[in-house]
Amino acid sequence: MKFLVTGGAGFIGSNFMHYEVKKYPNDVFVCLDALTYAGNYHNIEDLEEYDNFKFVHGDITDREFIYDLFKKEKFDVVINFAAESHVDNSIKNPSIFLTTNIIGTSVLMDACLEYGIKRYHQVSTDEVYGDLPLDRPDLLFTEDTPLHTSSPYSSSKASADLLVMAYARTYGLPVTISRCSNNYGPYQFPEKLIPVVISKALNNEPIPVYGTGENVRDWIHVIDHNIGVDKIVREGKTGEIYNLGGHSERTNLEVVKTILKQLGKSEDFITFVADRKGHDLRYAIDSTKAERELGWNRTYTFEEGIKETVDWYLNHQEWTNNILSGEYKNAYKENE
Repeated sequence: MKFLVTGGAGFIGSNFMHYEVKKYPNDVFVCLDALTYAGNYHNIEDLEEYDNFKFVHGDITDREFIYDLFKKEKFDVVINFAAESHVDNSIKNPSIFLTTNIIGTSVLMDACLEYGIKRYHQVSTDEVYGDLPLDRPDLLFTEDTPLHTSSPYSSSKASADLLVMAYARTYGLPVTISRCSNNYGPYQFPEKLIPVVISKALNNEPIPVYGTGENVRDWIHVIDHNIGVDKIVREGKTGEIYNLGGHSERTNLEVVKTILKQLGKSEDFITFVADRKGHDLRYAIDSTKAERELGWNRTYTFEEGIKETVDWYLNHQEWTNNILSGEYKNAYKENE
């Protein structure tokens, strides 16, 4: 089969590319990425040596380009990781999130209809469910939890999900959707909590923590998430939504302290800052459906995964420095 993986040079997408290209040598993978600020060619450049991998630079919102690509490559499966995903940025500039996350999704699905794709998979987020109270640990998000968004980012992802299900019902497009909890692992852009803490701690800089740090997130290692996506795409039922959670709830403050302890750094670097607007209190995913129907489960505990992740960043400080300096933006230009 031939796969189109959009957003394949970003954090989750690049980890997915590494997993798939090496596991399925008889399948062909085309990695499409616009290489906006969070896309990094360095993340996937070593895959160029594989015969079943090809990188294409382009934007999912460019309809003419996308249609030409579909006509040329004749894809069997499309997996859409491409998205603007940073909540703070969505609060500052919602429009780009609406363009990429909603219009880009519609362009891809229109192309899927035009060229007879066998499966379209939308990678979504638990943030479409809103949040849960801190004092109700018994409550979890299921696939039937009503959508109740808090930020322009989560609203744009929920809108895309609704559009995907509408295309399934109206046009018969064979679709699946996955909704995951907070990811962590290698190649995460240093604007998100874990890489920010690692980078600032290594440089002995203040580490900003929103509010009191009591907001809770359910953490899943990016590899476990991608194993779930792979199972959904290859074995999941069309028209279905699957939750993928880490069963590893931690407050933001607990995560920060865990990283500082591993790095041997003082908690004095923690600096509490004004809370994020509309800050969700707690996320927690019920993955029973994926576990029962697909036999999916997690391979990492949070303790194992965070240690491995911190070690990865320690051993790849040049990767982080290239991003902080802006040098990473030249990676693909130098390869052309």
